[in-house]
Amino acid sequence: MNINELISKMTIKEKAALCIGASAWCTASVRRLGIPQIVMTDGPHGVRRVENIDEVQNIFSLTKSLPSTCFPTASAVACTWDTELLQRMGEAIGQECISRGIDILLGPGNNMKRTPLCGRNFEYFSEDPYLSGDLAAAFIKGVQSKGVGAALKHFVANNQEHKRHTISAEIDERTLREIYLTAFETAVKEAKPWAVMCAYNKVNGTYCSENNELLTKILREEWGFKGFVLSDWGAVYDRVESLKAGVDLEMPGPQKKSFKKLIKAIRNEEIEEEILDKAVENIIKAVIKSKKAEKKDTEFDQGFHHELARKMASESIVLLKNNNDILPLKEPKTIAIIGRAAKEPHIQGGGSSQVNPTNMDIPYDEIEKLAEQAEIFYEEGYTMDEKVDNNMIDRARNIAQGADIALLFIALPPYKEFESYDRDDMELTKHQIKLINEVASVQPKTVVILNNGSPVSMEDWIDNAAGLLQTWFMGQGGGKALADILFGKVNPSGKLTETFPMRLKDNPTYINYPGENDRVIYGEGIFMGYRYYDKKEIDVQFPFGYGLSYTSFEYSNLNVSSDEFKDIDGLTVEVDVKNTGKLPGKEIVQLYLRDIESRLVRPVKELKGFKKVELKPDETKTISFVLNMRDFAYYHPTYKDWITENGEFEIMIGKSSRDICLTKKVNLVSTTNLPCTLNYTSTVREWLDDEEGRKIIESLSEDIMSRKDFQRVSGSSNIDLWKAAKDTQLIFLLKQMSWAIPIVPDIIMSKLLAKVHNKRI
Repeated sequence: MNINELISKMTIKEKAALCIGASAWCTASVRRLGIPQIVMTDGPHGVRRVENIDEVQNIFSLTKSLPSTCFPTASAVACTWDTELLQRMGEAIGQECISRGIDILLGPGNNMKRTPLCGRNFEYFSEDPYLSGDLAAAFIKGVQSKGVGAALKHFVANNQEHKRHTISAEIDERTLREIYLTAFETAVKEAKPWAVMCAYNKVNGTYCSENNELLTKILREEWGFKGFVLSDWGAVYDRVESLKAGVDLEMPGPQKKSFKKLIKAIRNEEIEEEILDKAVENIIKAVIKSKKAEKKDTEFDQGFHHELARKMASESIVLLKNNNDILPLKEPKTIAIIGRAAKEPHIQGGGSSQVNPTNMDIPYDEIEKLAEQAEIFYEEGYTMDEKVDNNMIDRARNIAQGADIALLFIALPPYKEFESYDRDDMELTKHQIKLINEVASVQPKTVVILNNGSPVSMEDWIDNAAGLLQTWFMGQGGGKALADILFGKVNPSGKLTETFPMRLKDNPTYINYPGENDRVIYGEGIFMGYRYYDKKEIDVQFPFGYGLSYTSFEYSNLNVSSDEFKDIDGLTVEVDVKNTGKLPGKEIVQLYLRDIESRLVRPVKELKGFKKVELKPDETKTISFVLNMRDFAYYHPTYKDWITENGEFEIMIGKSSRDICLTKKVNLVSTTNLPCTLNYTSTVREWLDDEEGRKIIESLSEDIMSRKDFQRVSGSSNIDLWKAAKDTQLIFLLKQMSWAIPIVPDIIMSKLLAKVHNKRI
C-alpha cells in the first residue's frame, strides 16, 4: 500500500492525532493501518533516553535516564574543526539510539552564538555560519548513517534564552540570510536531515511555528527540504496556524486542545484537508524510513564509545596561554591541584540535553596516574556559591607556594550555564578571581584550567596566570584527555570557534541585548562575532580561530588556480604547511575572503574554508581548498538573491582571524545577471552603481557638459557635478538643469529608463 492510499484510508481524527504527539517522546500510532509510532529523544551530545517514554516527565530530570555516553558538548567539539571526527561522534550516538529504541535524535543545535550570555551556548557550535553549517552537516550524516533520523534545531534565531517563548528577533533580511539561516541551509542541503525543529521565538513579529516564509517558502521551496517539521517542546501557540505555516508535528503530547481545534478547523473548512494530508505524508515517510532502515548491533560498545569521547575531548581543548612553555609538565616533584572541578568536573551544561554517563574520568585521578613520581597536594579552593571564603583561599595559597607548579581548576557554578535562562554577566565568581590572583602571587608557575561552556571575562586575572587551558564541558572522557595534554602525551590542537572579548560591553549585542517589550533588535546586522571586532578594530582577549600548540607551524607557497576567474568556475587555493617544531602536532588552516569593493558593506574578512592537518616534525603538506560561487557572494535584499560582483578579492590564509600569514589578490568576473531596479526616483549613485546605468549616465553627462550654455552658466566641471550630485535623484537634477536641456526632463527620464531596461533584456 503506497502512502497516498494509506492516507486515503485514514479518518480525520487519525490524521489529526498523527500530527500531534501522543506522549512526551512519541508520535501516535494507527494500529489498524499498521502505522507504528516514532520515538524521539534528546540530545546533541548523547542519548537521553528516559525509562518510560510514555510518561510526562520533567525534561531536565536525569533520575530516570538510561546510561549513555556523554560526549563533549557542541561548544567543545566545534573547537576540533574536524568534520570527520564530528561524523564519527554522530555515528556513535546513532548506534546508541538504536540500542535504546530511538528513531529520531533531537539534535544537533545549530543556532548562532550572537551573545556570550546565552544560557544554551554550550549546545551550539560557533559564531560563524560557514563553520557551524559544516560541523552540523557532518554530525547529521553520522547519525543518519545508522538508520536513525536527526532533527536539526532550533530553526531559527533562538539565540537567547531570555523570554525565549515570547521574544521577537527583529532581523533585517540580509542579516537573517547571511548569518542566521546559512548554517541551517548548509546542513539541510548537504546532510538532508529527516526533521527540522522550529524554535520557540518570533522572527520579525511572527512565531517561528507560524512562519510560512521560513518553514515553507525558504526551508522547503528554496532549500528543497523533504523531511518533516516538528515543533520544539511547547513551541506551538496555535495548532491551525502552525499547520498552515508548515509544522507537521506538534510536540509534546497529548494536546487535547490542539486536537479538537484542528478537527473543528477541518470540518469548518478553515483549513484545507489537503494541508493536513501533506503533514501526515511527511510524518509517514519518516516512519517508513525508520522502520525500513537496517539497524545492526542493538547494543553498543561502551568502552569504544568512551575512548571516542576521550578523543573528542582531547582535540577540543584549546591552549590559550603558555608562557615560557610551562606546558607540557616537565616531571614536577610536587604538584598543587586546586579547585573542586578537579574532582567534580562539569562535563555538560544543564537542561534538556543532560545525559546520564556510562563512565567518568576524573581529572585528579588521571593526573595522579601520570604523575607517579610527584607528590600531589589538593585543596577544594572554592564552593559553588558567590561568597568569598578567605580561609579556603589561604589554604590554596599555602599548598601552591610550596609546590613546583599549581594546577588551578575553575568552573562556574552549575546554575550559571543552564537552558531556559541566560547568564547575567561573563564573570567568574569574586571568590574565584581572588583565588587565581592569590595563588599566582605566590606561585609563578600557575596554570588555570577553565571548565565551562561559554567565554568568561579574564581581564582581572589573566596577566597573573602563566598557562591557560580552555577545556569546555569535556564530557565523560575529559579527565583523561586533559591529563594527557598536561603531560604532553597529546599535543593540544583545538582552536576557538567564537571570539573571547575583553569585556562584555565590547560585544556587538551589548546595547540591544536582551531587548525590551518582547522585542530584541539585531542592530549589529551582519557584523556579529569576529566580523564586528575586525570592522571596529577592537582588541579582543582571544580571537576567533585562535589556539596554541606545543609545536610550531609555518605557511608558504600560496597559489591559486587562476588570477582571474568566472564565479561559476570557482577557484582552487593551495598552501604549504610545515611543522617547524620538535613535536608532532595538528594545525587548523583557515581560509578567509575579503571583497575589496562592493555595492553593499561587507565584513573585513569571512571564513570560507578550513582544514585540519597532522604533521610530524619537519614534515610539509600541501592543503587544498575549493571555493565556489556562493563563497564569493553576498545576499542583496533588493534582488532577493545571492549575487557576485566584478572585482578584486583577497585570499587570506591564517592561523586565526587575527593571525593572517599569507594573502593573494584575485580578480572575479561575475556572471550574475541582475534585473534592473532603476526607476523614476533612483539617485545618481544608483544609476552609477548599475553597469548599464553607468554607461547611459556617462553618455548623458558628456552630452550635457558639451553644451556651451551649460559651461558658460555653471562654470562646473564634469567630475565636480556628478560627485556633488551622487545622492540626488536623477530626475531632480535634470529638472534643475532644464534651462540647459532642450527636452523636458520627464521625457528624458522615460527614455533613459526605457533604454537601460531594454539593454538588460
